[in-house]
Amino acid sequence: MTNELKFQFLKQHPLFENMPLDKIGRICHLTKYKTIYRGERLGYGSGSYNKICLLIRGKIKITEVDENDNEIIKDILTAPDVFGNFNLNKLLQREEYAEALISDTFICYFSAIDFKKILEENLPLALNLAQLVNAKLTKLQGRHADLIHKDAKSRLIRFIKSWAMSDGSRMGDKIVLNNYLTQGDIAGVIATSRQKVNSMFNELRDAGLIYYDRDLIELYDPLRRK
Repeated sequence: MTNELKFQFLKQHPLFENMPLDKIGRICHLTKYKTIYRGERLGYGSGSYNKICLLIRGKIKITEVDENDNEIIKDILTAPDVFGNFNLNKLLQREEYAEALISDTFICYFSAIDFKKILEENLPLALNLAQLVNAKLTKLQGRHADLIHKDAKSRLIRFIKSWAMSDGSRMGDKIVLNNYLTQGDIAGVIATSRQKVNSMFNELRDAGLIYYDRDLIELYDPLRRK
């Protein structure tokens, strides 16, 4: 891949917003790019081989493996976004990886050593990263609060509404989502069983609030006001 194409990808990513173009140009040679296919997993490495990744195109889920080898879906990301080991040269406390949800998901990544040096030399980039990470923490805090204060159906409705806001397309009186998540994925995000998610989807459909099949989900206005 040419440096000119790398430059275009970096320039358009929100992490590099307000960063001088000449500085973006000078770090292009430090980047590597990779296409991840649906279902393919990407680890973050360890030590100096840790990675910070920019999601350039596509959608991924961030999954953590706990001490009992249970998989927990921490987040669903759509491009553009950033993920990876934000501890940089320190190990993650638990195993975590990214998995592509659609074909031709495309990422750019830096080694921990290179990225740490870039941050030290570019204050706007460091500030942008801090804002993005803070937004992720706020999102996680909201999910944790939901687990304590909301039942499974309320968590599902909130998740669908958030999904629609970030990735839906309005068509008349409804919002349409490409259905790239399995019911198991959704169950993992809202901390319930796949069977419970299936039952709640059927309830929402029977109430005339959504339509869904394997390919798409349609949300109608009553759900958005719920």
